[in-house]
Amino acid sequence: MAKDYYKILGVPRNATQEEIKKAYRRLALKYHPDRNKGNKEAEERFKEINEAYAVLSDPEKRRQYDSFGSTEFHRRYSQEDIFRDFDFESIFRDLGIGFEFGKIFGFGTGHSRRSGAFHFDLADLFSQVFGTSPEADWQERTQTRARTSYRDFDTSGNVVLELPVTLEEVAKGAEKVISIAPTGKAERIKVKIPPGIEDGQKLRIPAQGAYGATGKRGDLYLKVKIEEHPVFERKGADIFCDHEISFTEAVFGTTIEVPTLYGKKVRVKVPPGTKSGAKLRLKGLGLPKKSGLKGDQYVNVQIKVPKKLTKEQEDLLKKLARAGL
Repeated sequence: MAKDYYKILGVPRNATQEEIKKAYRRLALKYHPDRNKGNKEAEERFKEINEAYAVLSDPEKRRQYDSFGSTEFHRRYSQEDIFRDFDFESIFRDLGIGFEFGKIFGFGTGHSRRSGAFHFDLADLFSQVFGTSPEADWQERTQTRARTSYRDFDTSGNVVLELPVTLEEVAKGAEKVISIAPTGKAERIKVKIPPGIEDGQKLRIPAQGAYGATGKRGDLYLKVKIEEHPVFERKGADIFCDHEISFTEAVFGTTIEVPTLYGKKVRVKVPPGTKSGAKLRLKGLGLPKKSGLKGDQYVNVQIKVPKKLTKEQEDLLKKLARAGL
């Protein structure tokens, strides 16, 4: 059945991602089942809203939806495909509401064996891998649950899950508690994150997977996913951040205060005559290396150009321009 996802969210086809997200947040809050007890119509609208957002918030799925049209898109994408990699946990946590995925969307349980591997649908991933609802896990703020956007269950019982890790945890190391239930019983496991861990690196936890075809329990592999940081960018063991200064600070020099991954701010001297794009090196404030040493932090200096000037500022700048500056 053809579905106009843009119409469902009430946005134009050229809507930006921010506009789509804003519309989704408003509608998700309005039609959430907790706020519409026993209202089946609201529940159906809630399903539609989430399906529409799962497609339109994903650049590749949105491109294919726009290119092929609704009917052809749904021939190519099952409902499970649509919701694959859709991060309900962070979305609903941000909204401050709970969510029982399998109950609302009605995905069945069970598994099939294809090409020598076990394939689970999304409800299986919540009920059999985690043994709990997302809503219950959100109540435990001190615990971390491995995400389900990357997963594999093979015949040996080995399980691969994606584990989100922040740059701060990469810098200092950490201990996380994850909740899994590959055998049907919820289990809590402590996982140590070593300092300097790389994106994509796998942590092996022996005999904590599912039971394989031989009856023996496989291993659990946690594939590290370094989360995007709002301030820093990682390149190997070095980290980079931007810092704006004014034109006069660039000319005369100044001292700035910059954040680090280690919970403290440091004062850095900007020499007179600094150009926009200049990099200031903070030795040893990067990420740990295998050698035991640390990389560096680099501050990318950007000269801030004001969009609006007062009359006095404009007159002064014109005088400087006439003087050759």
